[in-house]
Amino acid sequence: MNWLQSALAWCGIPIGGQDGDNFRTGRITTERNSDTSASTEASALGLSATWACVNFWAGNIAGLPVTVYRNGPDGIAVEARDHPLFWILHDSPNYDQSAYDFWEFMCACLELHGNAYAEIEKRSDGTIQSLTPIRPDIVNVRRLPSGDLEYRWEADGRRAVLTQESVLHIRGFGGGPLGGLSPLQVCRRTFGSAIATDRAANAMFANGARPSGILSTDKALTGDQRPKLEGLLQEKFVGAANSGRPMVLDNGVKWEQLSISPADAEMLESRQFSVEDICRIFEVDPHLVGHTAGNTQLGSSIGDQTLSLLKFKMRKRLKRIEGALEKQLLTTADRRAGVSIEFNVEGFLRADSVGRASYYDIMKQFMTKNEIRALEGLKPVDGGDVLLTQMQDVPLAQAIAGPTEKINDRTQ
Repeated sequence: MNWLQSALAWCGIPIGGQDGDNFRTGRITTERNSDTSASTEASALGLSATWACVNFWAGNIAGLPVTVYRNGPDGIAVEARDHPLFWILHDSPNYDQSAYDFWEFMCACLELHGNAYAEIEKRSDGTIQSLTPIRPDIVNVRRLPSGDLEYRWEADGRRAVLTQESVLHIRGFGGGPLGGLSPLQVCRRTFGSAIATDRAANAMFANGARPSGILSTDKALTGDQRPKLEGLLQEKFVGAANSGRPMVLDNGVKWEQLSISPADAEMLESRQFSVEDICRIFEVDPHLVGHTAGNTQLGSSIGDQTLSLLKFKMRKRLKRIEGALEKQLLTTADRRAGVSIEFNVEGFLRADSVGRASYYDIMKQFMTKNEIRALEGLKPVDGGDVLLTQMQDVPLAQAIAGPTEKINDRTQ
């Protein structure tokens, strides 16, 4: 009797009475194959719903251009392409990454860990020359007696100890100066439940996910016949490779299959609930990550869905990043000059030609034709710098007299 059998006997479970012959012969079952270890980042991210939600936010936010603005003539904000931060934030934050790669990594860190870090490297004159991302799971933050924040991490054989002047720290929801709350930690039970359900379903399919059955006969079996019959079944008919294999029975032996429905085998309802639960954590509408089962709350158009996404979910994420960039990267002189950093949300319209046309149709009341053409990358046209307006609700006499006056002016 080994230690496990002794423990089971002490708990009142007879030897051989637990899960058939699992403990006696080492046969693999879904009970034994399940892993109840705590969820980790890799296992949580391995869930399709988590991967899709994180990829959704990271990819869509990274696709929006980050632009540096300063106050121009008449106090109107214009792009500050000559600002040192413009190239870094808009095109290439560091030697290895494009702006899209950098922001995709930073946004994924925010969604998973509640924190995103990047090392700030400066030139001798104090201007920022690069931003290098740091994995949030290796960073340790603490408050120094002086009041400054200290960041410690070790990677690639290098041990770094820097203060807040040299580290860009974007904090997620619900945190303090030392950092935001990590969804992986706060919602670990939700991820753990989803992981357990996924592993249980995988274990069933690994064992063939074929219903077991009962061999019955009206004749008594001898001591040798029973183990031989069980061994024959294990050898020829157990496992996914042997599923559907024909079985020959004689001497009055009958096979009675214990059926399990596909919905039970896949645990469809539990897995669907896990997807919806994870989507709630990351604030992603399930249909946006390919989960449409039972979803009847779709917007009437892509424009409605995009507007809802921008208003209630994406805008706060963008403001969180913009605020951190302005506070930690801009100098006092920049702030006095009215320099600001913003994501250009009009980038969403590039994939929606109908929505873009509707947007321009409304904005032509406030923009000139050449300003609209510039947004489309088109050359200016003659007379396109004049603001136009539609005439409506004017006195009838004025509408009639207008064309007459113009004709008279031309004839003079």
